[in-house]
Amino acid sequence: MIVRDYNRIIEDERDRVVSDANWTSVRMLLAGDGMGFSFHITFLEAGSEHTFHYKNHFESVYCMEGKGRITDLATGETHEIRPGVMYALDQHDKHTVVADEQLVLACVFNPPVTGNEVHQADGSYALEDS
Repeated sequence: MIVRDYNRIIEDERDRVVSDANWTSVRMLLAGDGMGFSFHITFLEAGSEHTFHYKNHFESVYCMEGKGRITDLATGETHEIRPGVMYALDQHDKHTVVADEQLVLACVFNPPVTGNEVHQADGSYALEDS
């Protein structure tokens, strides 16, 4: 059984906290944990805009707090993000997320991320060995 405390991670395990311009991701589960997926709590700052394209990963996101929008860049379709809304990028969808308020999101990646990834210029993560 794996039990982790979010508060302990942000205080004592800074290697599990990844930040970039206007977002922070607390990596609760990583590839090395052997679960077959990774689980993150991610914060997008109010007023920020992010374009991602996870060509090598599937992602599912559940909004716990805040308001924003996600736009599928292939179709132009935009959906509201608010507490209780989940979206799944089941087609490696290139998308833009706009945080009208700070968004607090629970995210699951498959395959799991290792914790060392950085977004490439196209908004994707490269596949890494776990």
